[in-house]
Amino acid sequence: MYNTTDLLDLVLRSGGLGLLVIGTLDSSFLFAPWGNDLLVIAMTARNPHPGSMLYYALMSTIGSVLGCLLIDVTLRPLGAKGLEKHLSKRTLKRVESKVRDKAGQSLAITSLVPPPFPFTAFIMAASAMQYPRRKLLLIIAASRMVRFTALGILALRFGESILKWSKNPWVQRSLIALVVVCTVGSIVSVYGWIHRTRS
Repeated sequence: MYNTTDLLDLVLRSGGLGLLVIGTLDSSFLFAPWGNDLLVIAMTARNPHPGSMLYYALMSTIGSVLGCLLIDVTLRPLGAKGLEKHLSKRTLKRVESKVRDKAGQSLAITSLVPPPFPFTAFIMAASAMQYPRRKLLLIIAASRMVRFTALGILALRFGESILKWSKNPWVQRSLIALVVVCTVGSIVSVYGWIHRTRS
């Protein structure tokens, strides 16, 4: 039976493939806040080489772009009206105005900054409002690569301290709790998408 250390090691050993999968899920319809950020930091701390760090950042970026592409393919055909099923009126009004006025800038900022910024909501709005798909994906790719590379550089600099900190039992329990929250949140998110789409 796995303990917290075993589970954490299992996730970290997933490497670039794990980053790709989690990045895709997190940027699409599932719920995994901080997932790839923490993994890029942890993996780089365990394997502190610039080439490895850039590989982790790249795989996370590709996963994020693929997740956004899934949203785009789903929401673009529905148009702006389709957003009403997936976003609250308050969020819809705020996101639509920003995308309408400064779409590229808004997408770049939300791709760079961590939660709780409504990243997925901006992707949904841009797609539904027919923002060019190529520009959408290029902005996300560039911004996410900058974000993950910056985190990787920090991990290269403070790798030993990060590894010591990660071995703390409370930290490991917190990570397990985060996994549980993400799992429950993902189930709720997927159910909501299916329910709204059918209605």
